[in-house]
Amino acid sequence: MQIISLLSVWMIPSLICFILLYGTYKRVPTYESFVEGGKEGISMAFSIIPFLVGMLVAISVFRASGALEFFMGFLKPALDFFGVPSEVAPLAFIRPISGNAALGMTSDLIATYGADSYIGRLAATIQGSTDTTFYVLTVYFGAVGIKKMGDALKVGLLADLVGFVAAVVVVTLMFGR
Repeated sequence: MQIISLLSVWMIPSLICFILLYGTYKRVPTYESFVEGGKEGISMAFSIIPFLVGMLVAISVFRASGALEFFMGFLKPALDFFGVPSEVAPLAFIRPISGNAALGMTSDLIATYGADSYIGRLAATIQGSTDTTFYVLTVYFGAVGIKKMGDALKVGLLADLVGFVAAVVVVTLMFGR
Protein backbone atom coordinates (compact mmCIF):
# COMPACT_ATOMS: atom_id res chain seq x y z
CA MET A 1 0.00 0.00 0.00
CA GLN A 2 2.87 2.37 0.77
CA ILE A 3 4.39 1.70 -2.65
CA ILE A 4 1.19 2.76 -4.41
CA SER A 5 0.96 5.87 -2.27
CA LEU A 6 4.57 6.74 -3.01
CA LEU A 7 4.06 6.15 -6.74
CA SER A 8 0.97 8.35 -6.81
CA VAL A 9 2.85 11.21 -5.18
CA TRP A 10 5.83 11.05 -7.57
CA MET A 11 4.18 9.98 -10.85
CA ILE A 12 3.18 13.40 -12.22
CA PRO A 13 6.35 15.26 -11.17
CA SER A 14 8.42 12.44 -12.68
CA LEU A 15 6.44 12.56 -15.92
CA ILE A 16 6.87 16.34 -16.18
CA CYS A 17 10.59 16.05 -15.49
CA PHE A 18 10.91 13.29 -18.11
CA ILE A 19 9.11 15.39 -20.74
CA LEU A 20 11.33 18.40 -20.03
CA LEU A 21 14.52 16.34 -20.13
CA TYR A 22 13.46 14.52 -23.31
CA GLY A 23 12.52 17.81 -24.98
CA THR A 24 15.87 19.28 -24.03
CA TYR A 25 17.64 16.16 -25.35
CA LYS A 26 15.77 16.55 -28.67
CA ARG A 27 16.76 20.26 -28.70
CA VAL A 28 13.17 21.51 -28.39
CA PRO A 29 12.90 24.94 -26.72
CA THR A 30 10.85 23.60 -23.81
CA TYR A 31 10.24 26.86 -21.95
CA GLU A 32 9.23 28.72 -25.11
CA SER A 33 6.91 25.84 -26.07
CA PHE A 34 5.33 25.98 -22.62
CA VAL A 35 4.74 29.73 -22.87
CA GLU A 36 3.28 29.39 -26.38
CA GLY A 37 0.89 26.69 -25.16
CA GLY A 38 -0.21 28.96 -22.31
CA LYS A 39 -0.95 31.77 -24.78
CA GLU A 40 -3.04 29.43 -26.93
CA GLY A 41 -4.94 28.21 -23.87
CA ILE A 42 -5.85 31.73 -22.77
CA SER A 43 -6.99 32.77 -26.25
CA MET A 44 -9.07 29.59 -26.53
CA ALA A 45 -10.69 30.28 -23.15
CA PHE A 46 -11.71 33.77 -24.29
CA SER A 47 -13.11 32.44 -27.56
CA ILE A 48 -15.28 29.93 -25.67
CA ILE A 49 -16.87 32.46 -23.30
CA PRO A 50 -19.65 33.68 -25.67
CA PHE A 51 -20.73 30.10 -26.36
CA LEU A 52 -20.85 29.28 -22.65
CA VAL A 53 -22.83 32.42 -21.77
CA GLY A 54 -25.37 31.69 -24.51
CA MET A 55 -25.82 28.11 -23.38
CA LEU A 56 -26.17 29.03 -19.69
CA VAL A 57 -28.75 31.73 -20.47
CA ALA A 58 -30.76 29.29 -22.58
CA ILE A 59 -30.74 26.70 -19.78
CA SER A 60 -31.83 29.26 -17.21
CA VAL A 61 -34.69 30.49 -19.40
CA PHE A 62 -35.83 26.91 -20.09
CA ARG A 63 -35.97 26.00 -16.42
CA ALA A 64 -37.34 29.33 -15.10
CA SER A 65 -40.10 29.52 -17.70
CA GLY A 66 -41.70 26.31 -16.48
CA ALA A 67 -41.21 24.65 -19.87
CA LEU A 68 -39.42 21.71 -18.27
CA GLU A 69 -42.28 21.03 -15.85
CA PHE A 70 -44.85 21.37 -18.66
CA PHE A 71 -42.91 18.94 -20.81
CA MET A 72 -42.62 16.44 -17.93
CA GLY A 73 -46.38 16.60 -17.33
CA PHE A 74 -46.93 15.82 -20.98
CA LEU A 75 -44.61 12.77 -20.84
CA LYS A 76 -45.82 11.36 -17.51
CA PRO A 77 -48.26 8.79 -19.01
CA ALA A 78 -45.56 7.37 -21.29
CA LEU A 79 -43.04 7.24 -18.44
CA ASP A 80 -45.56 5.45 -16.21
CA PHE A 81 -46.23 2.93 -18.99
CA PHE A 82 -42.52 2.03 -19.21
CA GLY A 83 -42.08 2.04 -15.43
CA VAL A 84 -39.75 5.04 -15.34
CA PRO A 85 -40.21 7.17 -12.21
CA SER A 86 -41.27 10.66 -13.21
CA GLU A 87 -38.85 12.04 -10.61
CA VAL A 88 -35.80 11.07 -12.71
CA ALA A 89 -37.18 12.14 -16.10
CA PRO A 90 -36.10 15.79 -15.73
CA LEU A 91 -32.59 14.53 -15.04
CA ALA A 92 -32.60 12.69 -18.36
CA PHE A 93 -33.51 15.91 -20.17
CA ILE A 94 -31.19 18.25 -18.28
CA ARG A 95 -28.12 15.99 -18.35
CA PRO A 96 -27.35 16.52 -22.08
CA ILE A 97 -27.64 20.28 -21.55
CA SER A 98 -25.83 21.00 -18.29
CA GLY A 99 -23.67 18.82 -16.10
CA ASN A 100 -23.93 21.16 -13.12
CA ALA A 101 -27.72 21.32 -13.28
CA ALA A 102 -27.87 17.53 -13.61
CA LEU A 103 -25.53 17.10 -10.65
CA GLY A 104 -27.75 19.40 -8.61
CA MET A 105 -30.83 17.37 -9.58
CA THR A 106 -29.05 14.12 -8.74
CA SER A 107 -28.01 15.48 -5.35
CA ASP A 108 -31.58 16.58 -4.65
CA LEU A 109 -32.99 13.18 -5.66
CA ILE A 110 -30.48 11.35 -3.45
CA ALA A 111 -31.13 13.72 -0.54
CA THR A 112 -34.90 13.26 -0.92
CA TYR A 113 -35.14 9.52 -1.65
CA GLY A 114 -31.83 8.19 -0.30
CA ALA A 115 -28.76 6.78 -1.99
CA ASP A 116 -29.97 3.19 -1.67
CA SER A 117 -33.45 3.82 -3.07
CA TYR A 118 -34.43 2.86 -6.61
CA ILE A 119 -34.66 6.53 -7.59
CA GLY A 120 -31.30 7.37 -5.99
CA ARG A 121 -29.54 4.50 -7.70
CA LEU A 122 -31.20 5.28 -11.00
CA ALA A 123 -30.27 8.96 -10.79
CA ALA A 124 -26.65 8.11 -10.02
CA THR A 125 -26.51 5.61 -12.87
CA ILE A 126 -28.04 8.10 -15.32
CA GLN A 127 -25.50 10.68 -14.19
CA GLY A 128 -22.70 8.24 -14.99
CA SER A 129 -24.05 6.75 -18.22
CA THR A 130 -24.94 9.93 -20.11
CA ASP A 131 -22.96 12.97 -21.18
CA THR A 132 -23.40 16.73 -21.47
CA THR A 133 -23.86 16.62 -25.24
CA PHE A 134 -24.84 20.24 -25.80
CA TYR A 135 -22.00 21.46 -23.58
CA VAL A 136 -19.48 19.33 -25.46
CA LEU A 137 -20.74 20.51 -28.82
CA THR A 138 -20.91 24.15 -27.77
CA VAL A 139 -17.53 24.35 -26.11
CA TYR A 140 -15.36 22.02 -28.14
CA PHE A 141 -16.88 22.57 -31.56
CA GLY A 142 -17.04 26.32 -30.89
CA ALA A 143 -13.40 26.36 -29.83
CA VAL A 144 -12.20 24.90 -33.10
CA GLY A 145 -14.70 26.78 -35.25
CA ILE A 146 -16.91 23.92 -36.45
CA LYS A 147 -20.27 25.33 -37.50
CA LYS A 148 -22.04 22.25 -38.88
CA MET A 149 -22.65 19.92 -35.97
CA GLY A 150 -26.00 18.35 -36.87
CA ASP A 151 -24.75 14.78 -37.22
CA ALA A 152 -22.67 14.99 -34.04
CA LEU A 153 -25.74 16.31 -32.20
CA LYS A 154 -27.90 13.42 -33.44
CA VAL A 155 -25.33 10.81 -32.46
CA GLY A 156 -24.70 12.45 -29.08
CA LEU A 157 -28.40 12.60 -28.21
CA LEU A 158 -28.88 9.02 -29.39
CA ALA A 159 -26.02 7.96 -27.12
CA ASP A 160 -27.68 9.82 -24.23
CA LEU A 161 -30.98 8.05 -24.92
CA VAL A 162 -29.24 4.68 -25.02
CA GLY A 163 -27.46 5.53 -21.76
CA PHE A 164 -30.76 6.48 -20.11
CA VAL A 165 -32.55 3.32 -21.26
CA ALA A 166 -29.58 1.17 -20.25
CA ALA A 167 -29.53 2.82 -16.82
CA VAL A 168 -33.22 2.05 -16.28
CA VAL A 169 -32.81 -1.56 -17.43
CA VAL A 170 -29.62 -2.26 -15.48
CA VAL A 171 -30.80 -0.65 -12.22
CA THR A 172 -34.15 -2.46 -12.47
CA LEU A 173 -32.45 -5.81 -13.13
CA MET A 174 -29.76 -5.34 -10.47
CA PHE A 175 -31.79 -3.80 -7.68
CA GLY A 176 -35.46 -4.21 -8.59
CA ARG A 177 -38.02 -1.47 -8.06
